[in-house]
Amino acid sequence: MATIKDVARLAGVGVGTASRVISGKGSFSEAAAARVEAAARQLGFRPSAIARALSLQSTGTIGVFVPDFKGPFYGPLLDAIDAELRQHDRHMVAANGCGDEDTRQQSLDGVRFLIERECDGIILCSTALRDADFAALRDAFANLAIVNRDVKGMKTHCFTVDHRAAGRAAADALLAHGHRRIAVISGPAGVGDNKQRLQGLFDRLGEAGIAMASLPVEEGDFSAPSGWAACERLVARKPKVTALFCANDQMAMGAISYLGHHGIRVPQQWSVMGYDDSDVAAFLSPRLTSVRIPIAEMALNACRQLLNTRFGSQLAVSRKFAPTVVMRDSLAKAAG
Repeated sequence: MATIKDVARLAGVGVGTASRVISGKGSFSEAAAARVEAAARQLGFRPSAIARALSLQSTGTIGVFVPDFKGPFYGPLLDAIDAELRQHDRHMVAANGCGDEDTRQQSLDGVRFLIERECDGIILCSTALRDADFAALRDAFANLAIVNRDVKGMKTHCFTVDHRAAGRAAADALLAHGHRRIAVISGPAGVGDNKQRLQGLFDRLGEAGIAMASLPVEEGDFSAPSGWAACERLVARKPKVTALFCANDQMAMGAISYLGHHGIRVPQQWSVMGYDDSDVAAFLSPRLTSVRIPIAEMALNACRQLLNTRFGSQLAVSRKFAPTVVMRDSLAKAAG
């Protein structure tokens, strides 16, 4: 494998000159540049990524932490970041939560892994970390962007949607279709954005005279099997409901499947609404009405901020992400 010394020797220049031409840093003549470039092509020389990183004090990478790589929520986030970085000749290093420790420690370990890989910036998506954890990470590593979380005192680092407003939008859509007897499948009780979307839902329904205590609620874990199981528990309670709100699309998918297997027609008997508007929503049967959370747009703008602050780019960055209800076949007028 050719080295920079081989290139310099063939080009008839010093190693320092060859290094400056290859890196594009420092002074050199046009004639020397032409000879070095020709020699590099002839020898098939490719500069060492490690040497380049040492020279530029940059690895050209952005680290991304997500809790896991499964499901339809984090895929669009990772795709948006990777596509943007490749346009700017940068690369993504991804880490997720794994191991036997609790999810908070997994998140801390994942970010530490990315810091140890000397990533130039880190995009962090975690519901398990506390506000104090984010503040400590920012103090240790300034080039941090946070997706889908509003951390107190770190507004300039955060890219998120108003989940309370999204929950209210879901309630408005249900009310507009005449639904007042509504069941709920929530996500994990301790997850912040789950609490926010439910709070918005319950607040808006309360304003319409529908008490939270009158709503049958079962908890899932954001997975399709938990949606099936939660719906099974709901049906066993024999509630007189016309609509079901699910705190994400995966649980809605499990719930629709359970209802179909047990002779409850959607939307004729139960309307069903999801949350996130992930890729699966448009391809369920019936097609799922869902609250769209623009996760890819949030991730893209977080990535652009780091490209600007770390590499001197001048990309447009937005922090305004409006939730919207995407109407499809699973939500119909309330029967009776």
